[in-house]
Amino acid sequence: MTVSQRYLSSNFNKNFALQNDLSLQARAIRIINIFRFLLSLVFVIFYAYADKLNWTSNDNPSLFFSLALAYMLFSVTLLIITPLKSPAVIFFHPIQIVIDILFIIMMMHAAGGIQSGLGLLLIISIVTASLVSDGRLALFYAAVATIGLLLEQSYQIAHWQLPISSYTQPAMLSLSCFATASLAYSLAKRLLQSEALASSRGVDLENMAQVNELITQEMQDGVLVVDQDLNIRHHNIQAEQLLTLTLGLNNPLSLKLSSPEIAAMFHEWSQGNDSHNELITMVNNKQLNLRIEPINHQNRQLGAVIFIQDWSKMQSAAQQAKLAALGRLTANIAHEIRNPLSAISHANQLLQEEDHLTEANARILQIIADNTQRINQIIKDVLELNRRDRTQQEKINLHEFVMDFYNQFCTIEKIPHSHFVVDTHSEQDTIVFDSRHLTQILWNLCKNGWEHSHKNIGSLKLSCSQTYKSARDLSPVLQFEIIDDGAGIPESERNKLFEPFYTTKSTGNGLGLYISRELAEANNAELIYQPLQQGSAFILQLKNAN
Repeated sequence: MTVSQRYLSSNFNKNFALQNDLSLQARAIRIINIFRFLLSLVFVIFYAYADKLNWTSNDNPSLFFSLALAYMLFSVTLLIITPLKSPAVIFFHPIQIVIDILFIIMMMHAAGGIQSGLGLLLIISIVTASLVSDGRLALFYAAVATIGLLLEQSYQIAHWQLPISSYTQPAMLSLSCFATASLAYSLAKRLLQSEALASSRGVDLENMAQVNELITQEMQDGVLVVDQDLNIRHHNIQAEQLLTLTLGLNNPLSLKLSSPEIAAMFHEWSQGNDSHNELITMVNNKQLNLRIEPINHQNRQLGAVIFIQDWSKMQSAAQQAKLAALGRLTANIAHEIRNPLSAISHANQLLQEEDHLTEANARILQIIADNTQRINQIIKDVLELNRRDRTQQEKINLHEFVMDFYNQFCTIEKIPHSHFVVDTHSEQDTIVFDSRHLTQILWNLCKNGWEHSHKNIGSLKLSCSQTYKSARDLSPVLQFEIIDDGAGIPESERNKLFEPFYTTKSTGNGLGLYISRELAEANNAELIYQPLQQGSAFILQLKNAN
C-alpha cells in the first residue's frame, strides 16, 4: 500500500468514525425529543383533567396550558428538524436543554411553585443531557437550573410574602441538581474512557486482521478457512490458483462444489480420523498436499484451516536440486572418468586383436568392452542432463518426423514393423520442439516399452492424437501415447518411476525415464504415466502445437 493510499484510508476511517459518533449522538437526541414530546403531552392531559383537581390560589391554569402547548409545539418542531440536519441539531443541543429547563421552571411556577413537585423533572433533564454531551456541560445545566429555581422562589417570596425559610426546598433541589450533574459527569467520563479503550482495542483488532490477511495473501501455500457447513469463509490468491472456486446458491463459496476431493478428506478428518495429518490428492490434474489444523481443538466440527501445497512444484524443486547436484558432479567426472575409460577401452581393443585368444579370455575381454560401453553411456546420459536447458526448438512436421523415427527405430533396434504399430494424427500438424530432444524422449520410451512387452504382433504402439488438458480446462493439446502390452508397473513402485538411478532391470542405469521427463519439461511439455488393465502407457503432452 502506498503512502497516499494509507493517508486516504486513515482519513476515511477518521471521517467514518466521526460520522458514526454523530449518528450515535443524533439517535440519543431523538430519544430525548421523543421524551420531551411525551412529557408535553402529559402536561396537556394533566390540564384537561385540571377541573377534577383542586387548584390553589398560587396556581395559574391558563398559563400552565399555554406553556404546555408551547412546549408541545417546541418538541414537535425538534422532532421534525432533527432527522434533517443532525450535525446542526447536535451543535445547538445545549440551547435546547436550556429551553427545556426554562419551560419546566415556568410550568412549575404555573402549577404553584416548588410544592408542585415538577422540579424533579429538572434532574431527569440534566442527567440525560449530560450523558449526551459526554458530561462536559453537566455543571452548566445544573447552574442554569439552580438560578432558575432560586429566581422563581424569590418571585414567590416577593409576590406572596413567604418566609425566607421557604428557600429550603429550592436549595435542596439545587444541591440535588449539582450532585446529579457531578455523578453524570463521572459516569460520562468513565463511559468515555471505556469507549476510548474499546475503540483502541477495535483498532488493534482491525490492524491485526489486516496484518493476518496480508500474511495470508503473501503465503506461498494456499489457505482455506472452512466452517462446519463446508463453506469457505476465507481464502487467499494461491488457493484460487490451485482450486476452481464455485459459488453456491446463496453466494457462499462451497468446498463441496469447488473441490469434492478436499471436502471428502475434510469430512473424514472432522470425524476424528488421524491416521495421517498430511494428505495428498489430485485436483485439476495437480497433486496437492493438504495439512488441516482445527479452529477449536476441542471440537473439530466447528471448522478448520486447510493449508494447500502444490506437491508437484515441491517435487520439481527437489528434482531441480538433484539436477544441480548432478550438474556439478558431471563437470568433475567428465574429465576424471572418460580419460582413463578411453584408455581401458583402447587397451581392451588391442587385446581383442591378438591372435590365438582362448575362448575364456575372449569372453573376459568382451565383458570388459560391454561394461566400458555401459559406463560411457551413463556418462553421456548424465552430461545430457546438464544440457537440458540448451534447447534449440524448431517447427517440426509431425507426420514426417514420426515416420522417420519409426523407420530408424525399427531398423536399429531390429523390431519387425508388424510388432510396432504407429498411428499419426494428421499430416498437416506441426509442433515446436527440439528435434534431438524429442527423438531421445520417444526412443527411451519406445525402447523401454519394447523391452517390457510380450514382443508379439502389435505389442508396441505409438499414437498421436488431440485431447484436452482436463475436464474443466478444455484447451486442446497434442499428445504422444506409447502403449505396451507388458505386465505393467506395480503400484508400490510408481512413485519412484521418474527418480534418477532407479531401475528394475539388472542392466539399466535408471536414467532413461528421468532424462525423458526433464527434456520434456525443458520443451514446455509434460510426461505422464498411466496404468492400463494390461500393460502401461506413457503420455507426452505437447503445449506448443498447431
